[in-house]
This record gives sequence, structure tokens and C-alpha cells, in this order.
Amino acid sequence: MRLLDRYLFRELLAPLGYCLGGLLVLGTCFNLFGDLEELQERKLHLFDVIEYSAAITPEFLVMVLPITLLLALLYALASHSRYNEITAMRAAGVSLWRICVPYYVMGLAASVVLFLLNEFVVPASTNWSWQIKSRYVQKPDDPGIRNDFYNLNFFNSRGNRTWHIGEYRARTAEMLNPQVNWTLPDGSSYQLNAARAVRTNGVWTFFNVTEHLQTNATAFAVPVLLSDPDALAMPQFDETPAQIQSEIIIGSYQNNIGMRKADIPLMDILSYLRLHPDLPRKDSGWLFTKFYGRLAAPWTCLVVVLIAIPFGAASGRRNLFMGVAGSIFICFTFFVLQSVSLTFGQNGDWPAWLAAWLPNMIFAATGLFLMARVR
Repeated sequence: MRLLDRYLFRELLAPLGYCLGGLLVLGTCFNLFGDLEELQERKLHLFDVIEYSAAITPEFLVMVLPITLLLALLYALASHSRYNEITAMRAAGVSLWRICVPYYVMGLAASVVLFLLNEFVVPASTNWSWQIKSRYVQKPDDPGIRNDFYNLNFFNSRGNRTWHIGEYRARTAEMLNPQVNWTLPDGSSYQLNAARAVRTNGVWTFFNVTEHLQTNATAFAVPVLLSDPDALAMPQFDETPAQIQSEIIIGSYQNNIGMRKADIPLMDILSYLRLHPDLPRKDSGWLFTKFYGRLAAPWTCLVVVLIAIPFGAASGRRNLFMGVAGSIFICFTFFVLQSVSLTFGQNGDWPAWLAAWLPNMIFAATGLFLMARVR
């Protein structure tokens, strides 16, 4: 690494650390004041509140990381431009594109960190925060502690099977009073009723089973009783507890039950789509927009770098606080465009991939165009 690269990294990391630390403290305090009444109602102690603050930090970090990177970049670039450092570098024969390599590396690294946080850390920390909140006072619909789900229904369109479950115990993947209706490839209908079902070695095993087969599709056909065994293994049923859990999670997000509306992990979306390859247009538009939105969101950090460089690297003496005003304007414009685009995608008016990626594409193209015009 060149001495110049180390210098630019150091000059960027300092404001990035200050901004990130300040926004995290401010956001954590703001969230705590907003949740203060509920935390008191749940009788949390001082150390519980500190632990809760740590648990909600990753979710807030995901929100503020692109904004912090933008603010730090504009500040650092404005500082270099103010003291004519960029002009001196370019006069020494270093192109603007080469000068900005450390910023591209930082943007790419931030994008990778943001993706890993969003997919692996934030879901776990969100569950952790719910477990802390429900440590002393529990409510029936707390997502962090809820284990039993009643009258659960889900349809596997790929396998043509509909499951009706009287009670599902998510922690042990045990079903009580399950009923499975299966339309076979020859058009006949198979129905399985059981008192209990568990999954062992990757196979669903049903107990106290009654099976019926309706060989004629007409309403007057008489079901044929196949058997009444005490235990019956059904390797044909390839539904997994993870897919059932994804059905519960997606349903909770759709109904906004104890969930934040913004984030659904990619694995939950993919698991749900494997069960439902032929979703209605409204549901598919909403879900695919969420999917592509999850893929597009981390790259906001790299887009931030592309759009910040031409704003901050322009020659001339500039006020250091111009970076603050510039970041506010850029963030406001980006989030308005993103909100409008995602709304069109979720309503099915635009292709889901276009709705999710359009803000990134517009701002990245604008940044590259403006950077090519920087003198």
C-alpha cells in the first residue's frame, strides 16, 4: 500500500469513527427513550437495559452505516479540497480515479460488512432483544418467546399438498392433530389425519394415522380407507421445519405481527418461494421486491462513494460543513427515490428487480458522470 493510500485511509477513518460513534450513541438513546415506557412495564433492571441497548445496536448500525460513510467522505474530501491537497496530488501526476481507490475499497468493504450484518447478525440480535424484553414479563405474542402456533395452514404448491395443523411447536418441530391433503399426479386425492407428527432423520412420522384415498374426482366418489397404523413414515412429504418456519415468518411480516416491516432475511424468502413457486401477482411483487431489495441494500455503501467523490473533490477552498449539507440533501433524495421505487415494485407496477436496483443505478451512474467532469 502506498504512503498516499495510507494517508487517505487515515484521514477518512477518523471522521468515520467519530460520526459512527456519535450516531450510534444518539440512535441508541433515542430508541431507549422511545421504548422506556415498555421497558418499565416489563420491569427490566439497569443491566438488562444495557444488554438490550447492545442487542438493538446492530439493527441501528445497518441503518446508519451508509449515511455515516457519506458524511465522513464528504467531510474528508472537503477538507482535502480546502487545503488544495487533491490539486497537489493531481499536479504530481496521480489521476483522480487512482486517488479515490482507497475510497472504493472502503465502500466495497462496507457493503460486505453491511450484507453480513443484515443477513446473520441483525436477525439474531433482534431475537436477543425480544428475549431480554420478555425476561420478566411475557406477553402471548412476543416473537422472541412464542413457540406454539395454533390452527396453522400452509400450502406447498410444488407438491400439491395442503397442511392443516391444530398446534405446531416450533422449538421441537412437533405437530398435534395434523391433516395433510395431497392431490396426486393422476388426479386422485389423498388425505392423512393423525394425532401427532414429528420429524426424525429427515422424515415426517405420523402417529395414530387414518388415511383416505379418493380415486374419483367427482363429489359423489366414496373415499377408500387405506389403513389405521399406529405410526407411519412419509418420506414423500419433503416439507421441512425450516420451510414451515418461513411460512410463519412471512405471514408475520405480511400481517405486521411483532415484526419490523423492512427486513426479511434472504434464506426465509428463498425457503418460502420453494414452497410457493406460483404466487399471485400481488404477493409475488411484494416478496420479490423484498428479495431484490435485500440484495441491493448493501451496495448502497459503494454507491455512496461514487456519488460523494464528485461532490467533495471539486477544486477550490470550501467550508468543511458543506459536507454536512451535501449529505443531508443526497440522503433525502436517495431515500425518497427508494421509497417511491419500492412502492411501485411491491404493487406489481414495476419489475421487482428494477424497483430494488433503480435508486442504486441512478445514483451510481450520476456519480460516475459527475466524476468524469471533475476538473
